Amino acid sequence: MNFDLIVLGSGPGGYVAAIRAAQLGMKVAIVEKESLGGVCLNWGCIPTKALLKSAQVFEYINHAADYGITVGKSSPDFAKVITRSRGVADGMSKGIQFLMKKNKIEVILGNGKLKRGKALEVTAADGSKKDYLVKNIILATGSRSRELPNLKQDGKSIIGYREAMTLEKMPKSMIIVGTGAIGVEFAYFYHSMGCEVTLVEFLPNIMPREDVDVSKELEKIYKKKGLCIMTNASVEKVTPGKNGCDVEIKTAAGIEKKSADIVLSAVGIQANIENIGLEDLGVKTEKGKIVVDGYYQTSVPGIYAIGDVIDTPALAHVASAEGITCVEKIAGMHVETIDYSNIPGCTYCSPEIASVGMTEKEAKEKGYELKVGNFPFSASGKASAAGAKDGFVKVIYDAKYGELLGAHMIGMNVTEMIAEIVLAKKLETTGHEILKAIHPHPTMSEAVMEATAAAYGEVIHL
Repeated sequence: MNFDLIVLGSGPGGYVAAIRAAQLGMKVAIVEKESLGGVCLNWGCIPTKALLKSAQVFEYINHAADYGITVGKSSPDFAKVITRSRGVADGMSKGIQFLMKKNKIEVILGNGKLKRGKALEVTAADGSKKDYLVKNIILATGSRSRELPNLKQDGKSIIGYREAMTLEKMPKSMIIVGTGAIGVEFAYFYHSMGCEVTLVEFLPNIMPREDVDVSKELEKIYKKKGLCIMTNASVEKVTPGKNGCDVEIKTAAGIEKKSADIVLSAVGIQANIENIGLEDLGVKTEKGKIVVDGYYQTSVPGIYAIGDVIDTPALAHVASAEGITCVEKIAGMHVETIDYSNIPGCTYCSPEIASVGMTEKEAKEKGYELKVGNFPFSASGKASAAGAKDGFVKVIYDAKYGELLGAHMIGMNVTEMIAEIVLAKKLETTGHEILKAIHPHPTMSEAVMEATAAAYGEVIHL
């Protein structure tokens, strides 16, 4: 069967690309070896948010007295929490199935592999093979949990994010290696459920990619909650036993020995570029990623790549945007390339973290003269009323032209607030314009205006 486009992988990059192509009149198929929606819907973004919501509800109940509410003794039913999370994921995956039918996209189940002559070979679960002829192919095969040589995952004692979402019973203790989004989100979830959590980070700060003020604030809040945090540290050896793991952690003071029921490896991701025929066709790769141009074409004409398999931020919303851009270019539309300096990042621990643009350190290194403003949620009426006074909004402006260079937030619901900054940056909005845009009161979002006022020495509520 001939297609205008086949997409290999049905994650947030793949399925979005397929739908947009169908909207533009192409005959489209999507090849998926496991579950529609990919890691994001089944093992990442969505089910983790369901777990975190359960943790948040439990936390609310435990602090009900702070809000004048008396409740009886509560305890988490870990199995039911996991079951709810899986149910949410399954529901979303079924939603993608509906969208495929609605847009007349053929779903082909199996492992796809590039072949010469603009063809894709798909191997079904029963081992049967079938070739599909196609004009264009988009590779959107995503990524998996990265393994360190001294931290090989066995799925039982040493686990990755997949296993962390489907544990049969609640561990009493856990050591989490790596403190990016995956690490700190699972740390919050398991600690809230009653697990003793230790976070180990090789670099000086947790969430090392965030602005240092945000990293330090989260570390302070997590330590106050009772989590153990070890920075400038590395796990050197893990010895699984009958009753958990013995772990050797290298610190400035020497080797520290700890034990835990489970070790969660959260040291990043690895692109799925093996066994899809790249070598056979001579598709260029570099440092474990597929090399593409500004419109996602690989070194082989007619073959494109998007999402985690290329060297751009490994985020669901980035993959979706790349998929749309790629398909519209294939369709011959006039398309702008994506501005990677304006990509928001969100972490759904408690408090939440959201950021976009340059950190203060990055802006200084690039030679900008800065106006920096910070507004703490402790001064926010809405935050006080909600009992969520932790955190702040930090904004960074170019002092010369008023250009908004970056924003960094930590606090309740800040992941819902960052879009204002993304839009402002997109429209090249100045600090003065944000300051004069009347924000609603009382809201968390007015902290953006207040932080801007602080940057320009006009803050009212500090």
